[in-house]
Amino acid sequence: MTHPVLSAVPHSGRRPFVTIDGWALKSNWRHMANLAPGARTGAAVKANGYGLGAPYVAKALFAAGCRDFFVAWAEEGAEVRAALPGMNYRIFVLQGLDAAAAAICREQKLIPVLSTLDDVRIWQEAGIGKLPAPAALQFETGMNRLGMDEADARRALAIARGGGFDITLVMSHLASADDPTSGQSEGQRASFERIAALFPHVARSLANSAGVFLGKPFHFDLTRPGIALYGGERTLDPQEALRPVATLHAQILQVRTAARGEAAGYGASARLERATRIATIGIGYADGFLRSSSGVTPIRAVEPAPEVAIGGRRAPVLGRVSMDLTLIDVTDLPDDSVVPGEVAEIFGPTISLDETARRAGTIAYEFLTSLGPRVSRFPV
Repeated sequence: MTHPVLSAVPHSGRRPFVTIDGWALKSNWRHMANLAPGARTGAAVKANGYGLGAPYVAKALFAAGCRDFFVAWAEEGAEVRAALPGMNYRIFVLQGLDAAAAAICREQKLIPVLSTLDDVRIWQEAGIGKLPAPAALQFETGMNRLGMDEADARRALAIARGGGFDITLVMSHLASADDPTSGQSEGQRASFERIAALFPHVARSLANSAGVFLGKPFHFDLTRPGIALYGGERTLDPQEALRPVATLHAQILQVRTAARGEAAGYGASARLERATRIATIGIGYADGFLRSSSGVTPIRAVEPAPEVAIGGRRAPVLGRVSMDLTLIDVTDLPDDSVVPGEVAEIFGPTISLDETARRAGTIAYEFLTSLGPRVSRFPV
């Protein structure tokens, strides 16, 4: 039989595919903007738009009203620039600079985020003999990842005042915003305000997705939501307004019945305690369905086995996820709903992205950004 989902997308073969709800993506961005009405709302579109395709994601968010985009690398920024019309928006490059990245930023009019004095000097040198170009400065406030301390921030300010470049934004990054009980976020906010006071007329940015949910004191002038736009961290939203964006699908390739006492999968990791109907679906860890989603792993002591949905009904993963294939125990599902060609939902409206990630012992970010090149992507 041909599943309606397959009929709705130009999908060939039996490869896994992800459908991307552009309306939900726009709705999520508008919701995050409404939560921070006194600030501009940007969008993190790094890692190929969190695995969903940066050009498509950027276009959808631009149509929703987004005018500030954040990428990791200058090459990503160039890709986003090519996808969007005109120049009435900004693209920030988060990972700092070398000479090659500085050249791309100058050519493509990208705004580098400078996190070290080396970054500052590289950007200054790239501007010699040219008009000053904007840059952002990132401060270290407690994450010990990227960012300048207060002394280096003062040196960067002096270089900028000497005509090296224009500072258009100062920022830092929250480490524990997804834990509202953590005191770290408040400590970071205080540190950020202290260093940002050196730049009294420069816009400030601190809040990622989870930071937006912490409330107005964290919003400042520009927020930078990421995973929430793509349907993750929905449990942090007090209004429960975030919508699932990506639905990952895989086709059933074969259905067989195995006897009680037999084994299934690599390492005979699944020992069957009853006669079991097994559906083999065409997705594995090479496609981004992580091996930690296996039905038998150490994490099963605290989390039940991951499930997929077939015809709106849940069925557990059986044994180990392999490179290209995954086994599903469909014994308790109606016979007519589990046939070759039927489609299983790995995550989506029935089983949330967050739940799928949690049962695999990871986070929604990793699941989305791990989607492999064999996974076709279709806006719907």
